[in-house]
Amino acid sequence: APSPRDDIRDCSADPPYLPPTATNTTARLAALRGLLRARRAHAYIVPSTDAHMSEYISARDARLGWLTGFTGSAGTAVVTQDKAALWTDSRYWTQAERELDCNWELQRTTSIESIGMWILEAVPAGGNVTLDPFLFSIDTWNSYSRALRGSGRTLLALETNLVDQAWGDQRPPPSSSEIYSLPAEFTGSSWQEKVAGVRQQMEQHSRRPTAVLLSGLEETAWLFNLRGDDIPYNPVFYSYTLLTNSTISLFLDESRLSAAARRSLLSGCPGPLCVQLQQYGQVSAHLRRYAQDNVTVWLGTEYTTYGLYSIIPQEKLLQENYSPVMTAKAVKNAHEQEMLRAAHVRDAVAVIQYLLWLEKTVPQGQVDEFSGAQHIDALRWAQEHSRGPSFQSISASG
Repeated sequence: APSPRDDIRDCSADPPYLPPTATNTTARLAALRGLLRARRAHAYIVPSTDAHMSEYISARDARLGWLTGFTGSAGTAVVTQDKAALWTDSRYWTQAERELDCNWELQRTTSIESIGMWILEAVPAGGNVTLDPFLFSIDTWNSYSRALRGSGRTLLALETNLVDQAWGDQRPPPSSSEIYSLPAEFTGSSWQEKVAGVRQQMEQHSRRPTAVLLSGLEETAWLFNLRGDDIPYNPVFYSYTLLTNSTISLFLDESRLSAAARRSLLSGCPGPLCVQLQQYGQVSAHLRRYAQDNVTVWLGTEYTTYGLYSIIPQEKLLQENYSPVMTAKAVKNAHEQEMLRAAHVRDAVAVIQYLLWLEKTVPQGQVDEFSGAQHIDALRWAQEHSRGPSFQSISASG
């Protein structure tokens, strides 16, 4: 019996009704539960973000979407041996009812307190609640830890990501597109000048940190005047940076660097402005070795995962909400301000062209929301220096 609304699921019907937009997750959940059993774990928490706390993520990092079928940008899933639940906010309740199958409970909140209460009911005392510490912020880890404290349940960090294991060969490959230098005409400062500015802040800080750790993708992109397209609508690439007073370690897939970008980064070698290129996956091992010495590592907690944070002993940490690179990036120099204004003028031209086009075509009945969104994207692409929109056009009328 179909539900009164045939575009959303009805799990109370016999048999349950699922719309064509729902994803069958039975095999995916079975694979994840098998991995949980092998580790004698009772629950696994899956967030919607990536290892850099990015607002937008790549297809390769859409673990929540693959496991649940839910494609909204914000959510958390918890899976036990006999239950599975998704938490999301009011923007996505209808979408979740269209995309989830009846393996999933929909929880209409995003609070960690709610997730914690659910876990306490679903996981027996003495049970392990597991997660990938490289996908959770420091604050989020601490919130889960508080929610489970004294309950007899243990929050356990796993070395490997279980969703990635279950996903297997079907997981999208990493980006292979070029990482390129932003032309000097757009930046107003060379990367060497930016590095010198950060090192000056390190010297002037009362704690005299010996290194700055950068985890936010826009931090490294801004510092080195590099750009990529690993994440839709965002000109960034997967990377970390560890900057000390005398060395610069940049962790990325160096095979993707353009020839000009590579020359720029290596132009100061040897010396304190020589960028040492390291493989992206080596950041944890490198940080662990570095933290064995008499050092102080400065990081911003907003973009650093608990996985990286936990490598550094507490007495060797200098933590603030934002790294010195993020705060420097927020203050635009005169040239950057000029470029911002010029970009907005070009965008305004595209919007005015679009409004004129709407005036002519809407009365003729030749445009709907979808074709309208396509048209304004095309007008923006036609403007000089366009690299595409900064988010998918949100087009609605009536």
